[in-house]
Amino acid sequence: MHPAVVLGSNANSWIWWAWIPDHQHEIYAYLREHMVLTALSVAYGFVISLPLAVLAARRRAVAAIVVPVVNSIYTIPSVALLGLLLPVTGTGREPAVIALTLYSLAILVRNVLEGLRGVSDDVLDAADGMGYTRWRRLLRVELPLALPAIVAGIRLATVSTIGLVTVTFIVDQGGLGRFIQDGYQRDFHTPLVVGIVLSVALAVVTDLLLVRAERAVTPWRKLSR
Repeated sequence: MHPAVVLGSNANSWIWWAWIPDHQHEIYAYLREHMVLTALSVAYGFVISLPLAVLAARRRAVAAIVVPVVNSIYTIPSVALLGLLLPVTGTGREPAVIALTLYSLAILVRNVLEGLRGVSDDVLDAADGMGYTRWRRLLRVELPLALPAIVAGIRLATVSTIGLVTVTFIVDQGGLGRFIQDGYQRDFHTPLVVGIVLSVALAVVTDLLLVRAERAVTPWRKLSR
């Protein structure tokens, strides 16, 4: 392959560098949209999944319903789910956030539930012996000890959502996925490559930041190694 095709001397190159400064405003706008959609979806997903997982950890009958339901939602193709939402919500941020939030539930509910179930019975008995109420035991003992699994779930859900955001262009959202769609439609490599590279970079940087956050909120894990 000729170097000019890769290095970007014209519009037919894989990266046409002159295109990037001319589209900085769009790049920043789509990157911001990508980040907002991801943050909102994971935040809503966590707010919904936490009480569901706590109830599922308390009652097996609840777990027998909640876990299969959220897992089944995750198996629905993203295009199909967005298509189902369109007649109800129309296009825009609302259907995108609803769909992405639903997808995050499978990961978040499972991880929060596993974290809560992983708390030792001896620790729970000790908390009960100290006179902790059920709510105080949850807040002071169970959730702190479940934090590693919870943060791991948030990491996985966030990275997964960053990838799924690109599909929401069908409801006039999509963030960096707009560049990917534009590149495919016009057979123009540069926006396609920019969308893919920035999406991957966003996922990597976000994951690294969440790893640091996990270490900050669970300092005892470092001391125990």
